[in-house]
Amino acid sequence: MNLTEMANFRYSTKEFIADKKVSDEDFQQIKNLMRMSASSVNGQPWHFIIANTDEGKSRISKGTQGMFIFNEAKVLNASHVILFCVKTDLTDDYLEHLLDVEDQDGRYAAQEHKDMMAGGRKLFADIHRNDLNDVRHWNEKQLYLNMGTVLLGAASLGIDAVPMEGIDAAALDAEFGLSEKGLAASAIISLGYRTETDFNADLPKSRLPEDEIFTVL
Repeated sequence: MNLTEMANFRYSTKEFIADKKVSDEDFQQIKNLMRMSASSVNGQPWHFIIANTDEGKSRISKGTQGMFIFNEAKVLNASHVILFCVKTDLTDDYLEHLLDVEDQDGRYAAQEHKDMMAGGRKLFADIHRNDLNDVRHWNEKQLYLNMGTVLLGAASLGIDAVPMEGIDAAALDAEFGLSEKGLAASAIISLGYRTETDFNADLPKSRLPEDEIFTVL
């Protein structure tokens, strides 16, 4: 499957076959993509809550009640559901932790390289922590890079998916005690396989034309 085929295969799935499951092998590949996703200065400002049992999906579905009830079935009937959580800050302790993990993984051939990375990462973190005061928003941008990677990766495996911002984030924060962990619920991706009755599956895609969205210099 080439990239264009993957992009056309992928769509926002509205109905999942409740008893058709993503294999452990395929979902491990999805998890690998989540770990390896790009992020600015390799900040990795995320945490993922994964549910593939009825009990786990029921807990995540607490974020699809009330005005978001239209998303409940997309959680309960999916094979796997991922709650994408964003770090609400980037503390100095966390930046040091990142540096230590990179060092253990062999990223730095010399101490000066490690020092340069530490200084550069802190520079960008301080811009968002102290100057722009938008560190959570910056972190969320990185989280959405991760979500895009998951969506395209799932399509490459023939797995259907739907990303959902229509959730009660406060309810999920409370359900999983996220605030005290320095995290916040941001969005959900449900994974599985489309039903034959999913109205959205056969509708043609609609995108703006190339001459409207591309400027080639």
